[in-house]
Amino acid sequence: MAGQVSGPEIERLVQLLARVPGLGPRSARRAVLHLIAKREELLTPLAAAMEVARDRILTCTTCGNIDTSDPCAICANPERDRTTLVVVETVADLWALERSGAVKSAYHVLGGVLSPLDGVGPDDLNLAGLVGRAASGEIRELIIAVNATVDGQTTAHYIIDLLAHLDVKITRLAHGVPVGGELDYLDEGTLTAAIRQRTAF
Repeated sequence: MAGQVSGPEIERLVQLLARVPGLGPRSARRAVLHLIAKREELLTPLAAAMEVARDRILTCTTCGNIDTSDPCAICANPERDRTTLVVVETVADLWALERSGAVKSAYHVLGGVLSPLDGVGPDDLNLAGLVGRAASGEIRELIIAVNATVDGQTTAHYIIDLLAHLDVKITRLAHGVPVGGELDYLDEGTLTAAIRQRTAF
């Protein structure tokens, strides 16, 4: 049986980093060793940045984005087209669309998708906020930009039914988003094409 090769503090750091998506125990251990080797250049400023993030980062009460202000910089920007609302699953999807430069409108982050198998129902998503924004009279078009997965499409259809009584044009992303694809993994050109060639539900 292999013995423990490092103290509990280092093991704790490895265990915490291993919880980050994309990092398993081996990758986390390599990351920890690199951070410790570059303690002054990386570990110390990273620890300080994480403390600041913990204390200052907020969730925007308007759209669900994260920022250091509420409303976030996107919602507070007067140059945004507030008549168009892009609905996304997560903040990562919002950031992916922003990187593409294809969207100059407002966003709404659902906080996930409907998934009965995972116990995620309508009350677990930011749907009440979406209905309120769509019913405000300011929104003319709602772009449903959820992932092209079964749960994503189920959520899209649920939203369409939820907003059916409102006079709001509802569109979805078109060409370029493969079935089963996730927005955060698509390149900017693909996202731009998908936004420009969106179609009505």
